[in-house]
Amino acid sequence: MSLVFVLSSDGQPLDPCHPARARRLLDHGKAAVWRRYPFTIRLNARTAAASVTHPHRLKLDPGSKTTGIAVVAEASGRVVWAGELTHRGQAIRDALLSRRVSRRSRRQRKTRYRQPRFRNRRRPEGWLAPSLQHRVDTTRTWVNRLRRFVPVTAISAELVRFDTQLLENAEISGVAYQQGTLAGYEVREYILEKWGRRCAYCGAKDTPLQIEHIVPRARGGSDRISNLTLACAQCNQQKGMQTAEEFGHSDIQAQARRPLKDAAAVNTTRWALYQQLIATGMPVEVGTGGMTKFNRMRLGLEKSHWHDAACVGASTPDALDVRGVRPLLLRAMGHGTRQMCRMNAFGFPRTGPKGARVVKGFKTGDMVRAIVTTGTKQGVYVGRVAVRTVGSFNITTTTGTTQGLHHRFFRAIQRADGYNYAYEVA
Repeated sequence: MSLVFVLSSDGQPLDPCHPARARRLLDHGKAAVWRRYPFTIRLNARTAAASVTHPHRLKLDPGSKTTGIAVVAEASGRVVWAGELTHRGQAIRDALLSRRVSRRSRRQRKTRYRQPRFRNRRRPEGWLAPSLQHRVDTTRTWVNRLRRFVPVTAISAELVRFDTQLLENAEISGVAYQQGTLAGYEVREYILEKWGRRCAYCGAKDTPLQIEHIVPRARGGSDRISNLTLACAQCNQQKGMQTAEEFGHSDIQAQARRPLKDAAAVNTTRWALYQQLIATGMPVEVGTGGMTKFNRMRLGLEKSHWHDAACVGASTPDALDVRGVRPLLLRAMGHGTRQMCRMNAFGFPRTGPKGARVVKGFKTGDMVRAIVTTGTKQGVYVGRVAVRTVGSFNITTTTGTTQGLHHRFFRAIQRADGYNYAYEVA
């Protein structure tokens, strides 16, 4: 499994240790649990000055929906920790759209509303849409967080998923890998992402796929990216010298010309993220998606976000030790809402005003342990709490929600930080 992060008694990051060693330190009272996710212990006596640390590299595979993260020991090539960060960019976009619709509806009904703003708003330099800025902010948050838990000395990030200029013009000069070992990896990775890693004709998945010309070259088709798609061996053979339209798929050509939305989101945020990484003051190595895939296939690793992260950049060693790594799944949930009350379908309030945010030292979303010693609900519960101003809380565990537990039974494990945590099922 993933190693355990270790902090010195003065709060400095030390080399991660094996879970068995962490367990012995906790049992013997030499350390205490500092954080539950990612699991981190803090030593009681040893300082950073009395310890020896080794360099680690933080590797990132930024994505539109999910970003892969891996921490690799530079000397041994061992992946000591891995995670997959799921963004909520689409949820932010939907929330902003819903709010805009509600405002317009109130203006049309002549009910209470604020005047629309157009001329009094200026976007600062480098402005990104909230759904895109969220991807940069959450990735930066975890970069800074992991730097506090492990001695990171360098960062590797996939700067571009696809080199779109090279995809359109493969003869562009000055890029050696286009004619070298990486030839074809950029194009194939782009097409796999664009067509959802399935056959464009029959929809087959989890089968070997071939790059196929929508208009065959013998019929005047080119090698441009807009004339390429994916096909399984059977569909490719049946299609033969026909065009996609003649083969009964007239929509394929239009779909091939459609821009790749997720790739556009990544390309929009890539430089903002790169600037944030540079601001850390650490050496930053960048690579492309084609190089990442080349490294992953060279090492014989299966496709996953954290595997891709571990394979980012030219610093990827000849051998990666990924044995027993169980990635932590991080899902951005936000920090609540500023909406004062819930609305019905017509935009009118349907609940009372929002209650107190913190009740008896707890707030909704905190991870807690409740040991109930009296009543019909006796037992031990571990999960997320939902607070009430009366002091009677609900707790949601993996088995369901239990309501009406008194606050005196609760003990905080980890405060709400806007993320939901789970480990990948083995």
